[in-house]
Amino acid sequence: MTNKLAVITGASSGIGLELAKLAAKDGYDLLLAADTPFGDVKAELEALGVSVETLEADLSTLEGVDGLLVRATGRRIDLLCANAGHGLGHAFLEQDVSEWRHVLDTNVTGTLYLLQSVLKSMAARNDGKVLATGSIAGFIPGSFNAVYNGTKAFVDNFTEALRNELKDFDGVTLTTLMPGVTDTKFFDRAGLGKDTDVGADDSKADPAKVAKDGWDALQAGKSTVVSGWYNKLQVAAAGVVPQSMLAEQHRKMAEPGSAH
Repeated sequence: MTNKLAVITGASSGIGLELAKLAAKDGYDLLLAADTPFGDVKAELEALGVSVETLEADLSTLEGVDGLLVRATGRRIDLLCANAGHGLGHAFLEQDVSEWRHVLDTNVTGTLYLLQSVLKSMAARNDGKVLATGSIAGFIPGSFNAVYNGTKAFVDNFTEALRNELKDFDGVTLTTLMPGVTDTKFFDRAGLGKDTDVGADDSKADPAKVAKDGWDALQAGKSTVVSGWYNKLQVAAAGVVPQSMLAEQHRKMAEPGSAH
């Protein structure tokens, strides 16, 4: 018998790769996509006894998402982990339009197009699981990473609304994973390197722990999960602390030179 199929984006490293490991251990065949090279990921995951396909694609474009969906043609997608995302540090006025558009198109447009495409089939058969990676950043005005935080506010809010629209489809699960600062390549790629307080932070969360929190919540049918007790406190405080104060706190984390 053919294994169930999991499609996971942003899966070449970090949280996405850890989700792929959990899916493989649970017996899912894998179709993985990312816009960075996969290296030895395929062999590592195949050693867990499942089939693995990888696709290097630009998921900020509809064509890139379509290319991923074509690779799944002929197989039912049982699980989708919509995890691909990009950040962009430094002051907004210094950023090229092409850079911040890439963040918007990856985190919002590409994610929504993938969710809509996959969830239509899941809803039609009333069966399937989706894990969407939001962020606690969506609760915080992200000075010097403003576009990213804005996109995650959209994802956090959008998936809550989508869950309500799907409430009559009791066989479909949509879970939103909300990590905090996690030890991945995200910060270097976003230009939030060692010269920022957040980039230099040595206490970032383990991506394996974050992925496990998301995976357990998905399997339990939960709507959302905030990974980490400190992040839970931050989300709770976001509803009380003035937004201007949160923006200033974020500035102290993400402004270039803040590490010093």
